[in-house]
Amino acid sequence: MLKKLRLLVAGAVLAMAVPLTGAEAAGKTFYWVSHGGPADPVWTYFLAGAKQWEADTGNTVNTSFHNGDVASHQEAVRAAIAAQADGIVTTSPDPGSLVEVAKEANAAKIPIINFNTPDPTASFDAYVGGNNVAFGRGWAQYLVDKGLVKSGDFVWMPVEIPGATYGVQEEEGIKSVFEPLGITYEITEATLDQAEVINRMVDYLTANRAKIKAMIGLGDLVTGSVKRVWDQVGVKPGEIPVVGWGNSLDTTQEVLNGYVNAAQWQDPQATSYIALSMAAMEAGGVPAGFDVITGALYEKDTAQVYDDILSGKQK
Repeated sequence: MLKKLRLLVAGAVLAMAVPLTGAEAAGKTFYWVSHGGPADPVWTYFLAGAKQWEADTGNTVNTSFHNGDVASHQEAVRAAIAAQADGIVTTSPDPGSLVEVAKEANAAKIPIINFNTPDPTASFDAYVGGNNVAFGRGWAQYLVDKGLVKSGDFVWMPVEIPGATYGVQEEEGIKSVFEPLGITYEITEATLDQAEVINRMVDYLTANRAKIKAMIGLGDLVTGSVKRVWDQVGVKPGEIPVVGWGNSLDTTQEVLNGYVNAAQWQDPQATSYIALSMAAMEAGGVPAGFDVITGALYEKDTAQVYDDILSGKQK
């Protein structure tokens, strides 16, 4: 399955590379804007994809992180428009937060590609990344189908930034499964600081250990902190079932060692690479007109494949 997915992605990149000659030769400037933080391990992989694309194409990519600050994120996109960028690729920090700035990019005839966190209410030219509603639904269904939670159970769902697009969409999918079954849950704030994430998760788990039947990590930073938190509190691997994001080496190792049951892969490097390729394609006069959806849920039997990719061992 992974080989098929990777071949499809590689084929898409190759197909998009054909019309990019004009854009590449002109040395164009693109802007890559993220709601994430540079301290978040998964965003180092998204950033690596942007840097690789820059090196491969000879274009300039101006990158910025905004740590969930919506106003700062909006200003960065507007600055790119004012600078007459050849293309913009951006995440969506909160639902609806980029509706107006996307219209401004459209009016300026600047390609604007959405990646990682979709927002269908904004007039982006295309989206590259996962379907967060489907991911959330898949995590909840996994716990139910595996018999790990049942009616009346309580599930803990930590997230870095409550209200951010990714968590809101994931909760929508989770709720569609849990609510009819009478499974309750609570979303708690973890922040974007690794040390604070661990402290807050330790405090919550210590106070609520008796009622927690499972955990869903709504972000890579929280899922990647499970081993450290579990070890501090004295919870054994597998004692509390965990599903969630899995785009970091921390989480691939947690799956391999039994701390996390199943984790979601989005292919962060390829996501950035393809988003920039689509922006360059449009800058060269070829409209996108389609989305690129990524994602795969992996368990212990295939976790090593993803661990090798993130370690740079698999080319």
